[in-house]
Amino acid sequence: MSGSQIVHPHRSPAMKWVGVALLFIALAAMPFALAAVGQTWVRVINLALLYVMLALGLNIVVGFAGLLDLGYIAFYAVGAYSYALLSSPHFGIHLPFWISLPIGFVVAAMFGVLLGAPTLKLRGDYLAIVTLGFGEIIRIFMNNLNAPVNITNGPQGINLVDPLMIGSFSFGKNEIIAGLSISGPMKVYYPLMGLTILIILLNLRLQDSRIGRAWEAIREDEIAASAMGINTRNIKLLAFAMGASFGGLAGGLFASIQGFISPESFGLLESVMVLSMVVLGGMGNIPGVILGAVLLTGLPEFIRFTVVPAQQMIFGKVIVDPEAIRMLVFGLALIVVMLVRPAGIWPSSIRKRELTSP
Repeated sequence: MSGSQIVHPHRSPAMKWVGVALLFIALAAMPFALAAVGQTWVRVINLALLYVMLALGLNIVVGFAGLLDLGYIAFYAVGAYSYALLSSPHFGIHLPFWISLPIGFVVAAMFGVLLGAPTLKLRGDYLAIVTLGFGEIIRIFMNNLNAPVNITNGPQGINLVDPLMIGSFSFGKNEIIAGLSISGPMKVYYPLMGLTILIILLNLRLQDSRIGRAWEAIREDEIAASAMGINTRNIKLLAFAMGASFGGLAGGLFASIQGFISPESFGLLESVMVLSMVVLGGMGNIPGVILGAVLLTGLPEFIRFTVVPAQQMIFGKVIVDPEAIRMLVFGLALIVVMLVRPAGIWPSSIRKRELTSP
């Protein structure tokens, strides 16, 4: 039998679609399974989806284009404040979320261009320092723009932010639907998951496009990419804008879910956390980045809920604060993974070849 006549069962389109259908069923049932354990875990998975959006946005800048960004959380803040100012009693504006979210998306992209334009000639450590300063500037502005005109309400933040709503249907309150008791976090899960899947598909399309290949060329050798005719200026600005826009979208969703935002939610530690997700999962590899975001969101919470019962069972009382142990184990896990798998848990093939000794 010739090679062209060989049938590979695992490549059957029907089996592929069956797998996709089973995956969607599992994702649809996930909040109900987690709610059986506790509503806290539904909130954790919602937070994980927000971090997946952030990590995928940062992956465009760091993983695809190779531009080190330590102030990425600034775009998260811009999106959150844009949504909150347009959907809260602060200015008396209550726009529907399908208007507020896209506005936050666009405003964050504009801030990405504002950051990228003056840093086009910077690389490595210099770019990291500038982006770090940009992130802190945004946080300080949000903390102080309450005088002489009260724009952000300063350190008190903005509360009573409108939840996601479609007509009279609110995603923020508990309801009984078709005989099932569905909480607000369970309802919020579905639009979050839908937007996360959309961002994943956009990232996959971008990675395989001419723009994605141009980003990778700049990451490998910017001088060679420029010599081959790639407009490095525009391509790098596009990377900053695209990455920032996903951060702005996640920020708007965060504001709608929390109902309250303040500058303390957008500190440097958050930027480091998102960058750790990208590096730990595998820079430039979309499934790896998703895995890194889920692990670094879920693992600390799992430790938080297990360390107290473990101490009570062993010592009869709580000796060490759970928060201290959580951060200690979190830091040790990062160190071990980076020593054992420097390319990340699930690296891209290019990164794996670069960091693997012959």
